[in-house]
Amino acid sequence: MFLHSVNLWNLAFYALMVFMATLGLWDVFFGFEENKCSMSYMFEYPEYQKIELPKKLAKRYPAYELYLYGEGSYAEEHKSLPLTGIPVLFLPGNAGSYKQVRSIGSIALRKAEDIDFKYHFDFFSVNFNEELVALYGGSLQKQTKFVHECIKTILKLYKGQEFAPKSVAIIGHSMGGLVARALLTLKNFKQDLINLLITQATPHVAPVMPLDRFITDFYMTVNNYWILNARHINLTTLSVAGGFRDYQVRSGLTFLPKLSHHTSALSVVSSAVPKTWVSTDHLSIVWCKQLQLTTIRAFFDLIDADTKQDTNSWIFGCINSTSMCRQGVDLSWKAELLPTIKSLTLRLQDYPSLSHLVVYVPSIHGSKFVVDCEFFKKETRSIQLPVTHLFSFGLSSRKVILNTSGLFYNIELLNFGQIYQAFKINVVSKCSSVKEEITSIYKLHIPWSYEDSLTIAQAPSSTEISLKLHIAQPENDSHVALLKMYTSSDCQYEVTVKTSFSQILGQVVRFHGGALPAYVISSILLAYGGQLYSLFSTGHCLEYAAMLDKEAKPYKVDPFVIMIKFLLGYKWFKELWDVLLLPELDAIVLTSQSMCFPLVSLILFLFGTCTAYWGGLLSSTSVRLLSSLWLALKRPSELPKDIKMISADLPFLTVVLIIVSWTTCGAFAILLTYLYYVFKIVHLQASLTSYKNSQTVNPKHSRRSEKKCSQHKDSAAHHRRLSAGDAEDSIRMHSTVINLLTWVVLLSMPSLIYWLKNLRYYFKLNPDPCKPLAFILIPTMAILGNTYTVSIKSSKLLKTTSQFPLPLAVGVIAFGSAHLYRVPCFVFIPLLLHALCNFM
Repeated sequence: MFLHSVNLWNLAFYALMVFMATLGLWDVFFGFEENKCSMSYMFEYPEYQKIELPKKLAKRYPAYELYLYGEGSYAEEHKSLPLTGIPVLFLPGNAGSYKQVRSIGSIALRKAEDIDFKYHFDFFSVNFNEELVALYGGSLQKQTKFVHECIKTILKLYKGQEFAPKSVAIIGHSMGGLVARALLTLKNFKQDLINLLITQATPHVAPVMPLDRFITDFYMTVNNYWILNARHINLTTLSVAGGFRDYQVRSGLTFLPKLSHHTSALSVVSSAVPKTWVSTDHLSIVWCKQLQLTTIRAFFDLIDADTKQDTNSWIFGCINSTSMCRQGVDLSWKAELLPTIKSLTLRLQDYPSLSHLVVYVPSIHGSKFVVDCEFFKKETRSIQLPVTHLFSFGLSSRKVILNTSGLFYNIELLNFGQIYQAFKINVVSKCSSVKEEITSIYKLHIPWSYEDSLTIAQAPSSTEISLKLHIAQPENDSHVALLKMYTSSDCQYEVTVKTSFSQILGQVVRFHGGALPAYVISSILLAYGGQLYSLFSTGHCLEYAAMLDKEAKPYKVDPFVIMIKFLLGYKWFKELWDVLLLPELDAIVLTSQSMCFPLVSLILFLFGTCTAYWGGLLSSTSVRLLSSLWLALKRPSELPKDIKMISADLPFLTVVLIIVSWTTCGAFAILLTYLYYVFKIVHLQASLTSYKNSQTVNPKHSRRSEKKCSQHKDSAAHHRRLSAGDAEDSIRMHSTVINLLTWVVLLSMPSLIYWLKNLRYYFKLNPDPCKPLAFILIPTMAILGNTYTVSIKSSKLLKTTSQFPLPLAVGVIAFGSAHLYRVPCFVFIPLLLHALCNFM
């Protein structure tokens, strides 16, 4: 019946939307390089020594603990305490384990052994009980305060030393990095307790999924503090992102908010880190051997300036020399370190007295070193390549051919700087008279952000490179993205670029996929309003799928959002907006983050309508299957003979659910209310199916029953019998309500999961983001579960109720696409009005 209400063209359209969404999802979850990270292993069995905390502190935070990492003899020696190393504190992220410290802790221990423990680091780790802080923000402040106490406890372990440390270095993974930044917002926190902060895959800009107001408030507090106090924050901060392999936290969110030139903050993608050069997923970033080795080298470099592991001196320039180099200058610091080569480009105008170049080659047995050198004019090696248009869909391409022999080329990728652009670059190398393969390196350089990536190819070959961005080019930035090609003089190269439609869809999903629930609910609200109006105007409720096709149109929503955004540019409208205490428009928030794609709202609306359609099909099918199961297990039931809005047990059930919400978790009470509502609809569907089956067997009884039912409709309003037609109308309406309520339950699930996971520590969730919603939704759904279309079609409030979903559908997009926790607030309003139609 659900499919019959949709014509074939619409069905084909919904299937096309599924195909396009699948392309985008495939690019996000599978369209990246293979995992090139080497696994880091422990040389000895890892041990985690629990640090005893003060009793008051342990009682205040019963779920949290502090550990010291160690292996072998080091672990045995330090069980007695005090410690003699340099303290480093590891903070795990969302659902993270304190044991994730073992990779970097083990590597640091091996490095200390190499220098005979001249220096060594003591790695501590906090156990946050693997809390889901990315989904529920109510415990972020509690974690921050606990970390502050941990730092003070750690520093006490070094008392009695001649040079006892007065600060710690912090490594924070995922949300642990945000907690570390939040330390500075505490009133009694001293900034000099931290000397270095490194965050790994931490979403600094905004939460990945803003599912409750506690997360967004926490982000606002932290980021506002760092921006307003930028001049006074003297803390070296490094944020490392995982690149496109990390689909849980996109790299654009990890870039620290722009502060000022006074701060020592740097944001970089792991593929741009020297000697790492790989993309990492959200978990492998803590154990990726290449990245952890680089991190530990940096730690030791900060202590001992003589080590200089990253840039050994290897090339020198002789100044004013003839046959012997009497005066030289170290040029190694100007060189670029690449996976298989070291490259140095000098402007000879900057060195007028340079006479010779000297290359230092260490004497390593069996190793072969090749030195290539050439002189060239810069303009001869810089070639411009405009990218293809966004809507060329890969049908056209642009090409450049590098015919001249050279070691280096700069391909300027013109008109490329937006996050919605995505291309495929194909580099074909052809070599003549080459007996062995030659290594070529292609480096994509993004000058306005540290998100470079490297591709190593063996010539001759054909190599495909993905071209897309994590950060859009700032408006005041005139730099051009570059494809730097380190080539062989024996080969010729052909570079082709064309638009990748699947990767464009991937960028839409990557940057805006989190807003999809808002668009789904907006479409369902439009269909819901259409059903209510059809009930008012014709006395019958049309099918959900037919109403979705008729009412869920983007031109009913997007123009209003665009108009509001335009008017907010005027001072008088902005002042009026502020007087009404309305929140900031989500479209303006996205614009400030350079996340406004052309037509992105249209694409998301189409995806949302498609999801609403298939979700409706799933829920309708589920109700029918459950009703069939009900009939198989129980005796067939009849249609209600007497329609009652408030049954005898309804007030008691409502009170019980409200008490459950108050004493435990609001999301749990919402889930119970949802199950009760579904049960009522399944029972009604089973009754209707049983009635129809009985009429098919005995048609004479059917005609008598219909006549009796028709006579019964003319009787007093307080004693109404439900006809088969009214039951079908009611089920159609209830199916749409179930679709709406399903998304409310899904959006409230994170706090429920958090509560269940921590049930052994506390019975009541505090703070509870869903409790206010539960207090309103419980009585509303209790009434709607006993509501039939026949009881509200004559209501004076029905016409007004049918008009509300349209502005609310606009409001969901305007205020809920970047703040998902607001979406349920727009859902309960029409449900409440629907319930009130029973009384007016």
